[in-house]
Amino acid sequence: MRTPGRGRLLTGVAWVVLLLGLWLWGREVTDVRHGISAPTTGDVAAVGRPPEVELPPATKPLTPALPQRIDIPGLGVQAPVVARGLDREGAVDAPPYDQAGVVGWYAAGVRPGAAGTALMVGHVDTETRPAVFYKLSMVKPGETVRVIRDDGRVAEFTVDDVEVVTREHFDARQAYGPRERGRAELRLITCGGTFDRASRSYTANVIVSAYLTGTGL
Repeated sequence: MRTPGRGRLLTGVAWVVLLLGLWLWGREVTDVRHGISAPTTGDVAAVGRPPEVELPPATKPLTPALPQRIDIPGLGVQAPVVARGLDREGAVDAPPYDQAGVVGWYAAGVRPGAAGTALMVGHVDTETRPAVFYKLSMVKPGETVRVIRDDGRVAEFTVDDVEVVTREHFDARQAYGPRERGRAELRLITCGGTFDRASRSYTANVIVSAYLTGTGL
């Protein structure tokens, strides 16, 4: 789906406001804004965790290190990771659309592979082409996500849940909080649902949850 340029601008604004809500929640601010979603295209359905999928045990968290690249073999994704912070207005500075193949890591939060929940975000498309997380909603529980770090280690995560959260049901604590305390977890986020021309925003977010199950060099 293609949308007008102003629609892209407004959905980008919605993106940074959503992540600012996360930033405030991480600092124990309880009044997180409800129902803000980031940009994406197309209709997607929540996958969840099929009961027949057997998942491996969690691996002990690694010491903190910076992420450099993310690989999702099942989707054919190999993308550089860049740190993102807050802009002068206090919102999270999302990757620009001219870097549609780049994944943004929330640098004020957890480093991937360390204990806690690390957050990565990516665009689903641009005005003219699919972006890095275009197929994110297609990933399945049990599939692997690899994060290459600057200490030479590879943090290998196993996907345990895929869900689509609408604006009406978005809750920062549920979406970004740890599923099991003490684990190293990862959240990959892009947009889902449909583009609402009236509000010039998308109706949902795709949230992929994964946890550390292996390490490599």
